[in-house]
Amino acid sequence: MFGATTNFGSAGFGGSQVNYNPMKDIECVNPPNDSISSIAFSPATIPKIYLISGSWDNKIRCWEVQQSGQTTGMAEESHQKPVLDVCWSDDGTKVFSGSCDKTAKMWDLNSNQTIQVAQHDAPVKHVRWVKAPNYSCLMTASWDKTLKFWDTRSPNPMLSIQLPERSYCADVMYPMAVVGTAARQVIIYQLENQPSEFKRIESPLKYQSRCVRIFKDKKTNQPTGFALGSIEGRVAIQYINPTNPKDNFTFKCHRSNGATNQGSQDIFAVNNIDFHPEHNTLATVGSDGKFSFWDKDARTKLKTSEAMDQPISCCAFNGQGNIFAYASSYDWSKGHEGYDPNKMKPHIFLRACYDELKPSQPKK
Repeated sequence: MFGATTNFGSAGFGGSQVNYNPMKDIECVNPPNDSISSIAFSPATIPKIYLISGSWDNKIRCWEVQQSGQTTGMAEESHQKPVLDVCWSDDGTKVFSGSCDKTAKMWDLNSNQTIQVAQHDAPVKHVRWVKAPNYSCLMTASWDKTLKFWDTRSPNPMLSIQLPERSYCADVMYPMAVVGTAARQVIIYQLENQPSEFKRIESPLKYQSRCVRIFKDKKTNQPTGFALGSIEGRVAIQYINPTNPKDNFTFKCHRSNGATNQGSQDIFAVNNIDFHPEHNTLATVGSDGKFSFWDKDARTKLKTSEAMDQPISCCAFNGQGNIFAYASSYDWSKGHEGYDPNKMKPHIFLRACYDELKPSQPKK
C-alpha cells in the first residue's frame, strides 16, 4: 500500500531551488503552469486513485496516482479564464469545474467530453456535488452573490438563493452545506428534500474568511460542524448544535514563531483545510509555505512541515486517508506585486500520511 514501504524522497530532486521540496515528498508529473486554486481526489468508492486540479492557466488536469505514489498524466480540459474550483461526482465518472469565465463545466471522463452546466453573472468561486437520496445536483457559489443548484441536464438552475455578499468559501457534506461570504457572514444550509437556509452567523474570526471544511461526528458519521480559516492565521472550530458552548473554539496557525524585536509577528493566510476521512484530524496549509496537522478534539498540533519557497495554496486527502496532496504555488495573498513567474513554479506533492494523522494519545 501507498506509504507502507514507499521510500519517499528517492525521486532524485535536484535541489537547485532552496526549499522547493523540503519534506522530500513525491512530485506530481506535469503540474499546472500557473497558480493552483484547487485539488481533489476521486471518491473512495472507485478502485483507482485519481487526482484533479484547477489552476490559473485555465486548465483542469487529471492524473492517475499509483500505489507507489508516482503519478501518470491522464488528460486535461480548459475554460476561457482561470479555474477557481474543482470537484468530483459521487461515482467518480465526472469532474466539475468553476471558472472566472462565469461558467461551471462537467467533464465526463469516460467519453472525454466537456459541457457547460452552469452560468453566473460573475466568476464561479465554488463547485460542490450534492448526492441526496431523492436528487443529485451541482451546487455553485459565485461572486455574483448567488448560490445555485443545477440538474446538469437542464440549462436553468433548480434553485437560486440570494447570498448576503460574494462567496469566499463553501463546502458540502450531505445533508449540510456551508457558505462563507464577504462581510464575515457564514450561512448553513440543510439539503434534505430541497436546500434551504438553516442558520446564519457572523464569523467568529475577525477578518476575511478564506476556506471552510465540514467535519463529521465520530460516532454517528454525520456532519456536525465545520472548520473556518481566515487571512489572519487562525482557524475556528464551530459545531452546529454544540452540547457545550466551549466546544466552539479558535486556534492560531501559520504564524511566525513568537514576536520579533519590534514586538510584531508575521501572520499568514490559511489557504485550505481538509479533514482526514478516518481519523477526523485535519490539515491546514498557508501562505507561509507550510502544512500542519491537528487533532481538534485534543486541541493539539500533530505536525508542522518545513517551509517551502512559496505558499501552499490547497490540499486534499484521498478517500483511504493514506495520501496527502498539497500544491505549492503563488496564492495572490500579496497581490500581483508579489508574483514572480521566474521563481514561482507550481508543484503538487504527494505524501504518505496515515500514521501522521492519527489522533494524539492521551497522557497517562
